[in-house]
Amino acid sequence: MEMDEYIKSLLTQISESYNFLKERKDEPGDLDIIKVHLGKIQGVIKVLCNKIEALNNSSDRYSELLKLGKSYLQNYDFNKVIEAYEIYSEDVLRIKNIRISILSSLEETKFIFKIQSMLRDLDSYG
Repeated sequence: MEMDEYIKSLLTQISESYNFLKERKDEPGDLDIIKVHLGKIQGVIKVLCNKIEALNNSSDRYSELLKLGKSYLQNYDFNKVIEAYEIYSEDVLRIKNIRISILSSLEETKFIFKIQSMLRDLDSYG
């Protein structure tokens, strides 16, 4: 159960950053805030994937999460776009565009829905 708690804490961090970005109202200068939360999401997904791989029992419970996490990291990188947008850091439309793109990437891949579902499941176990 210790591992479930650790995985739950990682999933919670991703979910909290997703929710923060979802509820954010776009304002000049928000690019730095978005960059921090994107970095947190990407970093926690890497830790999550490494932890699941280290379990090495190919648990069905975490296998889809691992697959979605690896796919997300491989296919979605917004860092170059954010760097390019930094000269427009006061442009609210560009800020909104990158924020929506990050949220959409988590939704299109079904990754955020899997995370939320697993959090509900882990809550019901504990």
